[in-house]
Amino acid sequence: MMIPYGRQSITETDIKSVTDVLRSDFLTQGPVVPKFESKLSEMTGAKYVTAVNSATSALHIACLALDVGPGDMVWTVPNTFVASANCALYCGADIDFVDIDPETSNMSIECLRTKLKLAQSSGNLPKVIIPVHLTGEPCEMLPIKRLSDEFGFKVIEDASHAIGGKYAKTAIGASTYSDITVFSFHPVKIITSGEGGAALTNDQVLDQKMKLLRSHGITRDHELMTNPTDASWYYEQIDLGFNYRMSDILAALGASQLDRVDDYVKKRHEIAAVYDRGFASSNMLTPKRNPENFSALHLYVIRVDATEHQAIFNALQDEGIGVNLHYIPVHTQPYYQKLGFNWGDYPNSEAYYRRAISLPIYPTLEREQQKFIIKIAKNLCGG
Repeated sequence: MMIPYGRQSITETDIKSVTDVLRSDFLTQGPVVPKFESKLSEMTGAKYVTAVNSATSALHIACLALDVGPGDMVWTVPNTFVASANCALYCGADIDFVDIDPETSNMSIECLRTKLKLAQSSGNLPKVIIPVHLTGEPCEMLPIKRLSDEFGFKVIEDASHAIGGKYAKTAIGASTYSDITVFSFHPVKIITSGEGGAALTNDQVLDQKMKLLRSHGITRDHELMTNPTDASWYYEQIDLGFNYRMSDILAALGASQLDRVDDYVKKRHEIAAVYDRGFASSNMLTPKRNPENFSALHLYVIRVDATEHQAIFNALQDEGIGVNLHYIPVHTQPYYQKLGFNWGDYPNSEAYYRRAISLPIYPTLEREQQKFIIKIAKNLCGG
């Protein structure tokens, strides 16, 4: 049986939380979504939370809430899932990329600063920048915040990998250094709601707009209406929104899982420590983690010799180890090449892609399974 690179952990408490909703009067648009949002707010310190049906939806409405539209420019990194870039295109904006730091694999502050200065001189500064906390390792958010103040752009943290992590001593999601933070609750993430996401902010206006956009642009709030009445049935569509709502069923699972997020991240750190020790004498590169931060460790990515990358990847799979690769650089995808991007545009991200392999890491990974993974990987990589 294949050892997956990631998997959900479902308890009887999780199951009961879902069945309680199934036996209730509300399967959606009931009381459980606000409960989940409140728990996320309490855990992260963010004032406002908007739960939605996916992190992709959260990225989309986050961009719209920041008034991203035609003629605007959004920047993110190439080594991310396509959703981090697609959200700008959904809004009719243009997209561009900032290369990564070869050591951290997150957005390079040096590359960002250089690109901003060039964009300023040409009058083409970005409206929004989306740094991605790849693998759960926090980006350097303070320098990004300082650059946002200097150059006047907004920041959306793509923290799809990073719930339970900390930048310095601040919880990821607090949005201390950004306008909006986005989480994912896909089954391979730190916690899951089946499918789902959330957008967190400390700005009430942004929160209000995102909540409006997730449900067709419809409001029952008299203060927002054009022609309010006293009729209890009355509502108004005041914006062009979407059906991005999270159901109470998904929220119940998410709220139950959230109670264990610290335990899950702690277990991931224990697994990572075993990998670190096991690979200490090998020829591969293991993840670099900033001791000033606290990674959520969604992924454990090793880097191997580029000339042996595909052979090692295939051999690990042949041994029943469900390795994965995060990610194929977005700018190399056929759709993005039609937009004018090419191989060679972002060499650090491309070099990372040619060497990276994501090993299994999840709370229920057994120690004997991990020993087997380490043994096979070391034999293949040398050491």
